[in-house]
Amino acid sequence: MNNQESKNKWNRKIQVQTNAILFNKGNPMIKNKHKNYEILNLIGYGISKFNDDFIKQFKLTTKNSFYQFCVDNGVAETISTVKNRVDLFDPFFPNNGRKGWWQKGDAYIHRKELIDHLFGNENVEGYANIVKIHLKDNFNMKNIAHQEKPIIISRFKKLQETGLEAELFFMNNYNSINIFKGGSLEDARLYGDGYDFQISTNKHSYLAEVKGIRESKGKFRLTEKEYKKAQEYEEDYIMNIVTNLDQIPKICTIKNPIKNLSFNEKIAQSQSVKEYHLIDDIEC
Repeated sequence: MNNQESKNKWNRKIQVQTNAILFNKGNPMIKNKHKNYEILNLIGYGISKFNDDFIKQFKLTTKNSFYQFCVDNGVAETISTVKNRVDLFDPFFPNNGRKGWWQKGDAYIHRKELIDHLFGNENVEGYANIVKIHLKDNFNMKNIAHQEKPIIISRFKKLQETGLEAELFFMNNYNSINIFKGGSLEDARLYGDGYDFQISTNKHSYLAEVKGIRESKGKFRLTEKEYKKAQEYEEDYIMNIVTNLDQIPKICTIKNPIKNLSFNEKIAQSQSVKEYHLIDDIEC
């Protein structure tokens, strides 16, 4: 490796580390994700946003009785576990009159933003219904009264997907990354053309692909279309890896990922797809 190559490699390393630090200020000791992470977040959000009106949807009258309800049904091991999740969300809903973990600032706001994106327009009854569906399906609460709407089921599946959570975090934070600073973001996800976003600055346009990793480190894969697009655009194709999604996320940006990362080609066997074709022509 010559001096210039060594210098470039070092600069890329510094860029990744700098972005990681940028989104990980004051990072506390990382703990393992709770096995009931999603439902605890939904409950914490619900109580913080709707207060006692949320609890009344479960025919309970006090927060402590609801906390005990969660413990009795295996959602959490202790009352403190549920209360801590409420404390986490309380600062994001100042009208509830509680400060919660205000010292953490916006460290956990990505959890609120994900739930806002999927369920933020629901009233207290609709939101409580979402929680009830999860409790019925995952904690054997067969007698809990609720209404099942297909769109709610579909949204809840999205709640558990790493990709959407990473993309939302990137969309809310891309302007803090030096290369994208002051740029405008255009969403290209629906096009399925090998990148997620185009970001245009005064001087340049970049294609941004986002990958999410729940732990502090891990691997990701590229589709063939993403790989070819990265080959085509080289330095203008930016890989953005959002790691540590289960705690406090951070973004690592890598220019020209095909050149600067190592990938193994793997042939994935596609499953056969069943379709149903109309027999006769239809005329409207």
